[in-house]
Amino acid sequence: MSHYSSYQPIGTKLLTKSFLFLGVIAAIGIYFMAQRFIHGMGAVSNLNGGYPWGIWVVYDVVVGTALACGGYALAITIYVFNKGEYHPLIRPAILASLLGYALGGFGALFDMGRWWQFYNILLPWNWNFNSVMLEVGLCVFTYIMVLLIEFAPVPFEKAGKAHKLKSLNKVLFFFLALGVLLPTMHQSSLGSMLIVMGYKIDPLWQSLQLQPLLAILTAIIMGFSVVIFEASMSTVGLAQPAETPLLQKLAKAIVWLVSLYLLVRFGELLLRGKLGLLLHANLNTLMFLIETALFVVPLLILKDPLKRSSAKLLLIAGMGLLLAGSLYRFNAFLIGYNPGPGYSYFPSAPEIMVTLGVIAIEIMAYLTMVKIFPVLHRAKHA
Repeated sequence: MSHYSSYQPIGTKLLTKSFLFLGVIAAIGIYFMAQRFIHGMGAVSNLNGGYPWGIWVVYDVVVGTALACGGYALAITIYVFNKGEYHPLIRPAILASLLGYALGGFGALFDMGRWWQFYNILLPWNWNFNSVMLEVGLCVFTYIMVLLIEFAPVPFEKAGKAHKLKSLNKVLFFFLALGVLLPTMHQSSLGSMLIVMGYKIDPLWQSLQLQPLLAILTAIIMGFSVVIFEASMSTVGLAQPAETPLLQKLAKAIVWLVSLYLLVRFGELLLRGKLGLLLHANLNTLMFLIETALFVVPLLILKDPLKRSSAKLLLIAGMGLLLAGSLYRFNAFLIGYNPGPGYSYFPSAPEIMVTLGVIAIEIMAYLTMVKIFPVLHRAKHA
């Protein structure tokens, strides 16, 4: 059956109370964004010489792009492993990826001291080929373009442009391949950035050569988890048909991925003699234990076939893994980062409000799109 008729817009009222609440959060965030661009970074942030990266880069780029890996994880599942049964989940996942990466790229502007020079990323003769950030920036920029093309069938379908949809489908395979390659490259490079930071990263998170592997594993785990989260929230909040049977199968893949992640994580600590660090009574040890618990509890839920069949427990496990992956990245890049004596950092209220504003804008854009465009899968009737 053609996918042309397999999706539909929700078509319900857009301006709900929750949407307006998000609008208030977004407006506050936009106000502080304007302050940052008009008066400079120091006017709204607590960044300093020791902490040139704060919550903006760590959330928007490091965590936010992993939260936006649903399209990446499903593309691997559907197009690399030929599991076409997951097609009903792909459009909302690509939309969330597009919004997440686009806002992540925009958010990276906040942390550029001379943000008006951003166009240099488009000028090869100005590139710094010794910078890992160059590869990350180029991949993120290109992936946003790829996601726009992958999402193009949705507006074409909405506009009734069947001939354009047919032409696009003939070349879409090339962009789908890029959609798998680019996140693999920049997610692994984000891990490589921790290698560059060397001794400044606490040994509990400094795994050196294993950083790229751990970055990709957490990105895919978070990608699958966000698909479960989105599908579950669509069922609960938007009265869409439950996709529990499909989510159960994804959950089985997550079990293997989380098990592999924990094996690599603790194997590295064991082989390099770092397990004794877990006996130290300090903040880093506490954060490591919380992070590990957030991986292990969902793993125990998803390993049990009976619990895996519960939509409620699936949602809890998915949310747990999103928190786990996010905390792993916050720990590695911010909490477990020590630039040396004399420096400290805690995000200012405007920094937090900008981040919350970005999240609110993303959710509002997602709700708007699924209510107007054919993004969510159409319910099957007997």
